[in-house]
Amino acid sequence: MVEHAKHVDAQGNALDTSPSHLAKTGTRRTAWRPLRMPMFRNLLIADLVSDIGTFMQGVGAAWLMVSQGAGPLLVALTQTASALPFFLLALPAGALGDILDRRKLILATEVWMLSIATLLAALTLLRWITPWTLLLLTLALAIGDALEAPTWRAVLPELVAKEDLLPAMALNGIEFNLARAIGPALGGFLIAVAGVGTAFTLNAVSFLGVLLVISRWKRPAQQRSSPRETLLSATRAAIRYTRNAPDVLTVIMRITSIMFFASAFWALLPTVAHGLRGSSTLYGLLLAVFGGGAILGAMGLQRGRSFLSVDGMLTLGTSVFAVALWATATFRSIVPLCVAIAFGGAAWTAVMSLMSTVMQNVAPDWVRARALAVFLLAYMGSWAAGSAFWGFVAGHRGTHFSLVAAAIGTVASPLLILISRLPDAPVDLGAWDHWGKPMLVGEAKPEQGPVLVTVEYEIEAKDSDEFLAALKKFSRVRRRDGASRWAVYYDTEQPTHYVETFVVESWGEHLRQHTRLTQADREIEEQLHRFARKPTKVRHFIYARSKSRR
Repeated sequence: MVEHAKHVDAQGNALDTSPSHLAKTGTRRTAWRPLRMPMFRNLLIADLVSDIGTFMQGVGAAWLMVSQGAGPLLVALTQTASALPFFLLALPAGALGDILDRRKLILATEVWMLSIATLLAALTLLRWITPWTLLLLTLALAIGDALEAPTWRAVLPELVAKEDLLPAMALNGIEFNLARAIGPALGGFLIAVAGVGTAFTLNAVSFLGVLLVISRWKRPAQQRSSPRETLLSATRAAIRYTRNAPDVLTVIMRITSIMFFASAFWALLPTVAHGLRGSSTLYGLLLAVFGGGAILGAMGLQRGRSFLSVDGMLTLGTSVFAVALWATATFRSIVPLCVAIAFGGAAWTAVMSLMSTVMQNVAPDWVRARALAVFLLAYMGSWAAGSAFWGFVAGHRGTHFSLVAAAIGTVASPLLILISRLPDAPVDLGAWDHWGKPMLVGEAKPEQGPVLVTVEYEIEAKDSDEFLAALKKFSRVRRRDGASRWAVYYDTEQPTHYVETFVVESWGEHLRQHTRLTQADREIEEQLHRFARKPTKVRHFIYARSKSRR
């Protein structure tokens, strides 16, 4: 299940409540500060209503499948249809979020989901719905949700100040947990009183609020100085960027580890609740308590972050959640169990808000939606794999053993700090487009390529080892921003003369590479050029083809 970050701020409004203005005025940072933004507040409320409708639809779909006599396979496939698009479409969805206008993409996906939800409600009310039709429409709804998810997250940093990212993420966690507590209960009540068609109808109506708020958002026009990416090249760029961005890899590694162990809580909580009371009432109560804890966690998150580093806060959060896992396995009294789960909700909000914020802070705007798509892919993949694994363990060794083992894994996950640390402060990811424009004789089309770029350096012999170390460090920036191959050579006749070479897939991709350097890369490149005795010489070569084949 994905916690969608559907938040925006007040840019474009007449009142000067922009993030930059609030940052300059020194407004006290609190968990509720992002709610000062009218657009943020309106969309958060609309998102709550929409998510409640989504949970109602999930309950209704499962009930309708069973009531129409569908077998266990079709009932299980309903869950598969809801989750599969997030795996298959994560990277393409992220690519679309970086290529297209994000506001228009969000509007298009919301219209798509509204249309599908309306069709589903109409067919149900007319009694024309069949199990296979329901399955296909559930899949269609999930496709729209999957295409929208990375873009929702990607718009947040351009709309709230950096210092408000963490509380904004925490508020999103509160919203999602409230929807998860209210939606299924409300859906079950409506189905019992007015029928499944009514629940489906209200889900369709719930999309209107989000559409209204997004349609009123005046997003500044985005200026492009390089050719637009294609879907395929943008997807390749996402994979290349992730592989060569150490901070991104660290976030992915940590969230994958945490989710694999923590997923045992949601996978086995229904079993625990059934074993204690044998009714769904206790399960709903535990989810509500978890949501209440999430609210408390969001309120204390900003204060805790002012005292602890990112890794320190993450260690605290995972440790508390591990205790909640252990308590879920051990406690048989309802009151202590509720207290433990409330602390677990607080810890979970802290962990997820922190990890989402760090991911936002390490990805520049040109690749942000794709980086967040990779984050979602790792998040959901680990969640799905962990749920299946801990369910399997519980089936063979018992629920208690499975939850305790998961708790041990959760509390041990911060040991990954020994491999790599999370960045503790945002870096400047503003563009540093200082490279000179390539000289051309004639015309080069964006799709021509591949392109070979050579950079010639003349250095002092005594600096060769330090120079090569600096160049190797900078090679990761080259690969991250577009290079598919990279190498360095020295002249056998003049050993202090080095030639750096890298290959980019097309001329258009190389032009985009020029715009992808960030201010955070500046120190790395300047350190490299300190070794040069004279200005470097850059040359560009495009793969030669005969005119008949161009």
